[in-house]
Amino acid sequence: MAQTLAMPLAPSLSVVCTGRNPNPFSTTLSLPIKTPTMVGGLSIRCVRVGGVEIPNNKRVEFSLQYVHGIGRTRARTILNDLKMENKVTKDLSEEELTIIREEVSKYMIEGDLRRFNALNIRRLKEIQCYRGIRHIQGLPCRGQRTKNNTRTLKGKRVTVAGKKKAR
Repeated sequence: MAQTLAMPLAPSLSVVCTGRNPNPFSTTLSLPIKTPTMVGGLSIRCVRVGGVEIPNNKRVEFSLQYVHGIGRTRARTILNDLKMENKVTKDLSEEELTIIREEVSKYMIEGDLRRFNALNIRRLKEIQCYRGIRHIQGLPCRGQRTKNNTRTLKGKRVTVAGKKKAR
């Protein structure tokens, strides 16, 4: 099994050594952003935006959706606000990546968003409102029926012995 060594070059680049060169630190690299192919046994795989490595081989609109808190609508909004065309992520220049990072940082994403949601749920549980009680019990809190479905929240079925027929 080949070992790989990942080392960050810049905030937007990750370089991975495939093991062809026994000492990856002996090679000096000058990597143009336009050609993220194999350079001296190293390859650039991902771009970091919002603390998440987004895929290089997809268009920006779909790559941004790998960040928690950015869906299809928000990704399109970001591209429209920047008046940027939806090209493949690996074709972006360093300036364009910087602009995208600044725009994405305006939104609540990743850890901040998760923390915000967790605090809201904890608040609902503490004040013992209907939604908080449903969260505590592990049941749906948006009015869905629970007689037949909600297996994801209720968990695996537990069979209960039924009543015996009286004669």
